[in-house]
Amino acid sequence: MKTMWERTWKKLFTLGLLSISATSWASDNKLTLENCHLGEIRSQVKCGTLQVPENYQKPQGRQISVNFSILPAINNSDNKVPLMFLAGGPGQGAVELSAHIFRNFNEIRKSRDIILVDQRGTGASSPLQCQDKVGINPYTSLIEDFTNEEVKDCLAQLTADDKLDLAQFTSENAVRDFDAVRAALGHEKINIYGGSYGTRAALVYMRLFPQSLNSVVLDSVAPVEVPIGLFGQSAARSFKLLLENCQKDKACQQAYPNLAQEFKNVVAKLAQSPAKVIISHPRLGTATEFIINDTKFISTLQMQLYSLTGRSLVPLIIHQASIGDFKPLAGLIAQTDTDEGMGIYIGLHLNIVCNEDMPRMSEQMLKDDAINDFAKDLSNKIMQDACAVWPTYSVSDDFYMPITANIPTLILSGELDPVTPPSNGEKSAATLPNSHHIVVKNTAHIVASTKCAVGLVNEFLSSLMPKTLDESCLSELPEESFMTGLNGSVIVTPQADKE
Repeated sequence: MKTMWERTWKKLFTLGLLSISATSWASDNKLTLENCHLGEIRSQVKCGTLQVPENYQKPQGRQISVNFSILPAINNSDNKVPLMFLAGGPGQGAVELSAHIFRNFNEIRKSRDIILVDQRGTGASSPLQCQDKVGINPYTSLIEDFTNEEVKDCLAQLTADDKLDLAQFTSENAVRDFDAVRAALGHEKINIYGGSYGTRAALVYMRLFPQSLNSVVLDSVAPVEVPIGLFGQSAARSFKLLLENCQKDKACQQAYPNLAQEFKNVVAKLAQSPAKVIISHPRLGTATEFIINDTKFISTLQMQLYSLTGRSLVPLIIHQASIGDFKPLAGLIAQTDTDEGMGIYIGLHLNIVCNEDMPRMSEQMLKDDAINDFAKDLSNKIMQDACAVWPTYSVSDDFYMPITANIPTLILSGELDPVTPPSNGEKSAATLPNSHHIVVKNTAHIVASTKCAVGLVNEFLSSLMPKTLDESCLSELPEESFMTGLNGSVIVTPQADKE
């Protein structure tokens, strides 16, 4: 989808009315399961659907189809308890991540099935996504051009002909779907892994169906007590760490000795007057106008803070912009100029955040979060506007209660994370009696993106003892490295050369 609000949202990114038992109806011939092939996965996997009530208070009412896939264990002779993967966002379709999980979680997949369920509102589970309408040029468009007309158009599409009841597309109902899939597949218990918003879903799962869970992994935690969207302070903290790490690294410090000041200078100049330059289109090679203001510059940098690869580019982008060269920035903008979409089902994202998170943000919370030296209130400004026109539904008071289930739980936080900082993990660790919180120094968002961290998760799934894991490999993770020239090289400075 190439609408302005979706492109804008990508830059700003990109988190119990009834405790009915899923087992009472899940086995009632509503499950389909067959061998299939998914994307670039060459081996055969399994694809399935399960019919569930749209409204769990009306189990005999309108049904929706929940889509899922199973990545079978390479060696299933031990019949180990499977792992269910809960995607992030909110708004990621889990099945669309199958190839990524197939590769990255290979060590886990050696001995246990991995189940991926498209959360209702994503993927092939009654997706809340709108059709393409207006082509927007990402090189000339600005965040300030955003209007709510497209949000209203999207809403009209989703609610046309009474196709869906948006009030039923909640985190709690999503978890009821997940547990229904568990029951329909005949598993007494499962392990669950949640990443980012997936941790929110995992925590809700722990409250609604603790008896269904063997263990839980929370990676980059979004606690129910912490509203999704207050990213001003955490993004500023992450950016500050990047600046500090650049100055600790000899090569980066020599290349960019005044990086913090260069950032301030660029932002101040762009805030006063947007830059307009002619560049060679990053994909087409044609002459293209490129317009940059302060919010476009900052929001593009903010997206790079999520990963070590993205972070490695930030000093170069800032420095080149400070001397009037915006071509590296244009290269990053070009990443959004595709027909592949953004991997987020915007309708579901809005439906959850507007109803489960925005109402919890007081004026004081918003003001406090905006007091920072990086993105100010950029993270939630557009969301507030969009939520002003989105339908509302009620969330139960229990939803916001800290989770206290006595389930073996491994909590992972990246020290450099711009959206789910280690303080989030500390909140969950404080209320979960059988948990262990590991803060990984040289990692940003999603810790289980390295072989070391995936190995830790695999060890935990076998031992169910979060406090006795062998964490030694974490100390071997390399420190941040940065691109120091336009030739594309990233110089990894030996530890002995660090200042």
